[in-house]
Amino acid sequence: MADYTAMRIDEMETLYGGAMKRARACLGISSFGMQVTDLPAGFDRYPDHDHADDGQEEVYVALRGSAELDIEGDKVELTPETMVRVGPSAKRTLRPGPDGVRLLCIGAVPGGSFAPHPATELGGPESF
Repeated sequence: MADYTAMRIDEMETLYGGAMKRARACLGISSFGMQVTDLPAGFDRYPDHDHADDGQEEVYVALRGSAELDIEGDKVELTPETMVRVGPSAKRTLRPGPDGVRLLCIGAVPGGSFAPHPATELGGPESF
């Protein structure tokens, strides 16, 4: 029998009032982090953060809509035709475009082992 999991994004378990989908846990992924986040136009509370402490690099992909990814003052337009990798020590924040954004974020530690944050587990806490 083939080993796979298929699930519609809108059927995944959520946190933050439905804005973040626990995609990694819902699909049974154990080797890297992955989540889907829906942000409306004008959302201004996406955290300015880095991963210097845990060494995680991230890839951002807009599945629909658009956003501006601010990486230490460099503004990168994020659309469904653009993928952006951000290294662990780079500070980043995100501002959704005029139609909002559905964002896929994938993260892992190069050469390291993956340890999921409890908030990304099924039934986990509602915040990081």
